[in-house]
Amino acid sequence: MIKNDEMAWYTIDGVDQLDTPALVVYVDRVKANIQKLTKGIDPSRLRPHVKTHKSMEVTQLLMEAGIHKFKCATISEAEMLGICMAKDVLLAYQPIGTKQSRLLALQQKYPATQFSCLLDNLATATELSSLAMQNQMIVPVFIDLNVGMDRTGIWPEKAVSLAQGIAELKGLKLVGLHAYDGHIEEIDLEKRTQECLEIYNRVAALRDALIKMGFKRPTMVMGGSPSFPIYSQLDDIECSPGTFVYWDENYLKGLPEQDFLPAMLVLGRIISMPGPNMLTVDIGHKSISSEYPLDHRIRFLNAPELRPISHSEEHMVVSAPHHHSYQVGEVLYGLPYHVCPTCALHDYAISITAHHIGKPWKAVARNRVIEI
Repeated sequence: MIKNDEMAWYTIDGVDQLDTPALVVYVDRVKANIQKLTKGIDPSRLRPHVKTHKSMEVTQLLMEAGIHKFKCATISEAEMLGICMAKDVLLAYQPIGTKQSRLLALQQKYPATQFSCLLDNLATATELSSLAMQNQMIVPVFIDLNVGMDRTGIWPEKAVSLAQGIAELKGLKLVGLHAYDGHIEEIDLEKRTQECLEIYNRVAALRDALIKMGFKRPTMVMGGSPSFPIYSQLDDIECSPGTFVYWDENYLKGLPEQDFLPAMLVLGRIISMPGPNMLTVDIGHKSISSEYPLDHRIRFLNAPELRPISHSEEHMVVSAPHHHSYQVGEVLYGLPYHVCPTCALHDYAISITAHHIGKPWKAVARNRVIEI
């Protein structure tokens, strides 16, 4: 039998009204997470990543909390921020091909927002420079640094020549350095701190070298959620956590020193019982992030003993204890292991306030194109 604790924070009055699978967001918890984030750091040093929520509602809450600089991964996310009239938006992606013209179109359509982007090679910088000059525009750029993730970027120790090359190009303005350390997964805070400080020293050495050569002091945008507590203690860094708004099972377990609250769940229903100790839930690949192993996708808060044993597009089959009393139609409240790509699977999330169903929060930037 599912535990029916009426006092549980996740319980929804009138949950039978919701079709499943459903993404639900707990508004009071989102607000609490934003308050926790801004409590120990000047909001002017925050540049949260919007890839987690992709919504105008969360963006507005962040702006109301005094946060006006943001990071994003797609042109669509950047446009969503432009619609919200965010002051400063870093496209944390190197624009290639048509993304360059779309970036310039954003600048033209949303003049209240400053849009910048990443660069990690001179060839791409030259292409962007040429396009900017054709449009009589200047694009602020950050050098993307590879500090160990080996996904994009240039090693800090090799970036001086790139900075010099960008400085010689018209239409571009070098404003900062960007270092994402998503490869750091150390749970122990002391060890994680040491890893982050080693990265910081490499980036700071590059910054100091550029200043010595006559460059204006570059802004340093560094880290994500795991490294936020470390970089927030260093006054010269803009921090870029993102998952904090919704949190998830992965960070709940892996970042014990951070006390953000899970604020987004996936609701499902038991739709079949194909075997004596087997239940089928309507939470398939299409509604929950599935890049991790089967046992690292979802945890049912009101039925923690259930364990996934298979997963397909529309179904998740779970094992149940012997002599269980689960019934077809019962609702499961699931905490995603990875909330960011889970959110991207849904057009909207149903807002929940004080256990009551509210308006949907549309994931506006889920689509690749809004208008531009």
